[in-house]
Amino acid sequence: MLTAHTIKILQSLDKKKFRQKYNLFLVEGNKIICELSNSNFKIKEILSTHPEKLDFPGVTITHISENELKKISFLKTPKDSVAVCYIEEEQEMEDQDIQLVLDGIQDPGNLGTIIRLADWFGIEQIICSEDTVDFYNPKVIQASMGSFTRVNMVYCDLVEYLSATDNTNIGTDMDGENIYSFEKPKKMNLILGNEGNGMRAETEKLLHKKITIPRFGKSKSTESLNVSMAAGIILGQFFSK
Repeated sequence: MLTAHTIKILQSLDKKKFRQKYNLFLVEGNKIICELSNSNFKIKEILSTHPEKLDFPGVTITHISENELKKISFLKTPKDSVAVCYIEEEQEMEDQDIQLVLDGIQDPGNLGTIIRLADWFGIEQIICSEDTVDFYNPKVIQASMGSFTRVNMVYCDLVEYLSATDNTNIGTDMDGENIYSFEKPKKMNLILGNEGNGMRAETEKLLHKKITIPRFGKSKSTESLNVSMAAGIILGQFFSK
């Protein structure tokens, strides 16, 4: 049985300041929790309504009731288990041949989807501005569907980083080069801007190349694509060559 104090701590982990205070974050659902076994993330404890379904040698697995699960879960429909994990120390950043760079992404679902896309295309590192939504936000973790265990996330001063990188900085612009004729550089940073405002002016100044996804439909009502949708289209085209 979970104590009221433990429940209160776990419930507080939906906020960044408490995740940092306790150095903990939550992973929900057996499917995603199983991804942790092949990662560097350390599990403090697993709380499960069906402990017999999990095999994690050396990890404490505590049986909890359905009611307790509802109290600590951040999902509308809680899933079987919750893993309480330690926040990993940020790894050192070394430029990879292809990286995603996020400038002020705010929606947790978008970030989680972008992490999932990166994993799908074998991109091992995402570089984020310091005001991009926190990687350990439970909605980000859930939307990534376990891909967060395989993508290195780095938060930094983007202007400082983009000014020093040897990679070609590429960003989207309505007047950019058509992605279907664009020649992908061997080493590149694909920069994705904020959902509503796009990338900052100081980030845009550091672009070496600009690209655009041409519109084939006749409708004028669709002003732009969702940032994670745009990322998927661009990466699909880049990797098709």
